[in-house]
Amino acid sequence: MAKKINDLSSLGGFVFSTNKDFELDNQQESTETLAPNKQQLEAHLDKKNRAGKVATVIKGFVGTDDDLKELGKMLKTKCGVGGSAKDGEIIIQGNFRDKIMEILQKEGYKVKRVGG
Repeated sequence: MAKKINDLSSLGGFVFSTNKDFELDNQQESTETLAPNKQQLEAHLDKKNRAGKVATVIKGFVGTDDDLKELGKMLKTKCGVGGSAKDGEIIIQGNFRDKIMEILQKEGYKVKRVGG
């Protein structure tokens, strides 16, 4: 027996069109990286979902993924630890919030301390 569709969300994001002139615009908007002095970054300490270990999380970066990864790599190198950069966040293993804030401020970023 066929499943009855009650609304568009039942289609799983797939929508049909009968417009013959419709052209799919697959160009993604390229997010330009803001200058360091225009960035509003937040430095967090996080223990959730990390088996009780502390990680420093930098949020609020506006720019391309490549620039985010480059900034993350620079921070990991200067702190001498591991981490990752994805989804607009830089995660550095360990409690390096003060050191990272100092490094980012020297680079010209505006950084706000969030949390205890």
